[in-house]
This record gives sequence, structure tokens and C-alpha cells, in this order.
Amino acid sequence: MKHNKLWTLAAILTFCGTTAVMTACKESKPQESITVQQVTSEELIRTSQSWDGVELPDYLQGSPELVAVKYVFPAGQKLGWHHHPVMNYGVLIQGELTIIGQDGKEKTVHEGEAVVEMVNTIHHGENRGTKPVILYMFYLSQEGLPLAVQHPEIPLE
Repeated sequence: MKHNKLWTLAAILTFCGTTAVMTACKESKPQESITVQQVTSEELIRTSQSWDGVELPDYLQGSPELVAVKYVFPAGQKLGWHHHPVMNYGVLIQGELTIIGQDGKEKTVHEGEAVVEMVNTIHHGENRGTKPVILYMFYLSQEGLPLAVQHPEIPLE
């Protein structure tokens, strides 16, 4: 008797598929169709320039260190003047972030957009919106290098 139940279960699994056994293979109901969701991909950015149009530097020599950082900027928050000695890019998940170069050039990054940051160029960021900015940044670095160098000698307006 136990062997018959096992063979019946095996037949149901083979016929319906593992997922369907829980949802669609009921003794009293006909089999329902199952919607299978596919993995999708969308390239957000492909470039060899930072947001201000400047060509990115060549890769560093030596072993790479990849770093991912999640930043949360409260509404109204300004980040101090700084520069990045390494290439980095990110995706803004929530809000709007305005990046201002020392030359006055600005770029506002909107929710869902990707951005390639300036390298070795002084700039700062501001959340001019009403909700927190959530930003994921990815740095192409090497062990021991800072991700950013602060410039407290330059006052924010």
C-alpha cells in the first residue's frame, strides 16, 4: 500500500511539476495554468565617461578591490566637497540627488537612473528633495585606497 502511494505521488510530480503540485494538482479540480515569470535584464548605463563628459582614467595596475556601498541622504542634506581617486558608478533607488562640480556644472540623478561619478575632480552632492535619497555605489578600487577624499577647506554655500 505504501509503495502505491509513493508511485502515485511520483506520477503527480512528474506530470504536474514540483511547483504545480502545491497549486494546481488537486484531485477535485482540473489543472490550472501556471504563469512562469522570466528573468529580465535592462542595461542602465554603458559609458567610458563620467556624468560631466570627462573620459574615465585607465584601470589601476595591480589587484582590484571592488566595493559596494549603500548611501542614505536625508532630505535637505548636503555632502561636503570631495573627490574620488577611483572610478565608481551607482544606481539611485529613491529620491533625487544633485551633484555639483567645483566649476558649477550640475547633474540631477533621478530615481532609477545610473550615474558615473567624476574621478579626481572636486564635487559635492545635495538632496534638494523632500524624501531621503537611497543610492547604491560601486567602486573599482585597490586595497588601501580611499573611496573619497574630503575637502573641508572648501566651504559649502
